[in-house]
Amino acid sequence: MLKIENLCKRYGRFQAVNNLNLHIPKGEIFGFVGPNGAGKTTTMKIMCGLLSATSGKVIINDIDVIDKPRALKSKIGYMPDFFGVYDDLKVTEYMEFYASIYDIKGSERKKICMDLLELVDLVDKKDFYVDSLSRGMKQRLCLARSLVHNPDLLVLDEPASGMDPRARVEMKEILRTLRSMGKTIVVSSHILPELSELCTSLVIMEKGQAVMSGTVEEIVKKVYHSQIIRVKVIDKLEETIRVLQEYPNVDGVDTRGENVVEAAFKGDDKFMSDLLIRLVENNIPVVSFNQLDGSLEDIFMKVTASLEE
Repeated sequence: MLKIENLCKRYGRFQAVNNLNLHIPKGEIFGFVGPNGAGKTTTMKIMCGLLSATSGKVIINDIDVIDKPRALKSKIGYMPDFFGVYDDLKVTEYMEFYASIYDIKGSERKKICMDLLELVDLVDKKDFYVDSLSRGMKQRLCLARSLVHNPDLLVLDEPASGMDPRARVEMKEILRTLRSMGKTIVVSSHILPELSELCTSLVIMEKGQAVMSGTVEEIVKKVYHSQIIRVKVIDKLEETIRVLQEYPNVDGVDTRGENVVEAAFKGDDKFMSDLLIRLVENNIPVVSFNQLDGSLEDIFMKVTASLEE
């Protein structure tokens, strides 16, 4: 669906994007993780043909965006982090205005606009002026606007910026619905836990470079080299530690408070299942048994630490 090859963008001596390479298959929700200045927005604008690259390629459906940006305008929906709205327009007027830009006419235009307002749960606001909407509603309206021409690829820069918790949950559900409809979605966010829940894969960027990419699970394994199981028991803590230490491929065992122990291990789901069976066979009164995932914030700090040195 989307390939980025050796992409570079320089402003004088400043390297905003530095030799970036990515492959995003169709149907992914792909996340860009990184602080301000990491190169996320610059990369997204180049993807959409809104910014020229210094060198490299961005290929969408076998067409190079850099060489033929106009050929892909109808295939891409872009939602910037800061966007303008026409405050003196009503919601339906706003949507129909943008639909008209793509030469969508008459009854088809009205149907598309109402279907999209239903998708983003704004039908009850269709006769309200845009200026009267909350920040979260404006964000959802902007998303609907970016969908009027039915693009294959959605590029969303900080779509949950400024939203309250309820609005962010609603936005995540909308994006999952769009993925189920066959859309490929590229999204950036500073809200790292939400990206880890939402994205099928992601890239961690720092100083214009891709530090690490893959699924969250793949990145966790690359960073920590092992997985962690947390076990809580009613009693028999020392016996629990002994059973865990004696089990193959357990690298280390540490206590974490009263009747809680964590074990680092190398193995798959079958290994975890067998380990739980071993604990039960040894009459260990297990209350909970779960695998811990490293938080995306911790992973980001760990993989970018070397760049700060």
